[in-house]
Amino acid sequence: MKIAQFEEPDGYCVGVEEKGRWVNYTRAEAIFSLTERRAAVESPATLHQLLERGGLDLEHIRRVLGFVRTSRLLSRLQVHRNAVLKAPILRPGKIVAMGLNYVLHAKEGSFAVPREPIIFEKSGSSVIGPDETVRIPRGLGRMDHEAELAVVIGRKAAEVKKKDAYRYVAGYCICNDVTARSLQTKDINERHPWYRSKSFDTFSPLGPWLVTADEIKPPVRLNLECRVNGRVRQRANTGDLIFDIPTALQFITRYITLDPGDIISTGTPAGIGPIKDGDVMRCTIERLGSLRNPVRYR
Repeated sequence: MKIAQFEEPDGYCVGVEEKGRWVNYTRAEAIFSLTERRAAVESPATLHQLLERGGLDLEHIRRVLGFVRTSRLLSRLQVHRNAVLKAPILRPGKIVAMGLNYVLHAKEGSFAVPREPIIFEKSGSSVIGPDETVRIPRGLGRMDHEAELAVVIGRKAAEVKKKDAYRYVAGYCICNDVTARSLQTKDINERHPWYRSKSFDTFSPLGPWLVTADEIKPPVRLNLECRVNGRVRQRANTGDLIFDIPTALQFITRYITLDPGDIISTGTPAGIGPIKDGDVMRCTIERLGSLRNPVRYR
């Protein structure tokens, strides 16, 4: 199931794909509750709110979609034609990213292959959605693209065991971990955190939507690619992750509690490269879609 976040002319709504069309789930659930349950409910306007309500109840979502079909309301409950597709999670509480999680990426940077996961955080305010512009600052040196598989957390996760890890995953999307590389290198050389080089506004394109975890059976082995101006820069498979999703969840939640809507960005493969004003990045992951973002100087 694909679940997306839209901004309609009158506000935000959650969209669920149904036979190639996007249903305004926010409105559909409200009508379903009034009709079937004779009770008004406050339907979630954002995917984040839907997750915070208790995770993704896929059976309930399917019941709502079944009601839409049998009631012949599909045409009336489609997402507005002028709606804008946004990042699936508009402002994550936490983006926990993983560094050097592909062997060839570690080697291209002349780093040792890590013995345990390397984690860092990106600011939630850095998130933008599909087709939104990455605005890079002038005068700070090289800026890079980094295509990554993103894991969206579905329910509160603390001290998770590997065997239970996928129970906490709501689904998957794409993250482009845009990086101020020269600034990151400077911070590393001075033994400073590299949080700022990862957290500029617009440096975390996310999307295009969430594909629910039931659609992607573990182990998660998906082809990944990044193109800049149509030319392939990165190409790999998420099965090549040094530390897979269960390992990452167990490691992270030993120290940090993850909440619904938090993001784990699982690391980028080899092939990182510079981006500049006028470039267009397109990150694609098998079964998850493509995330396109143009680049402009601030």
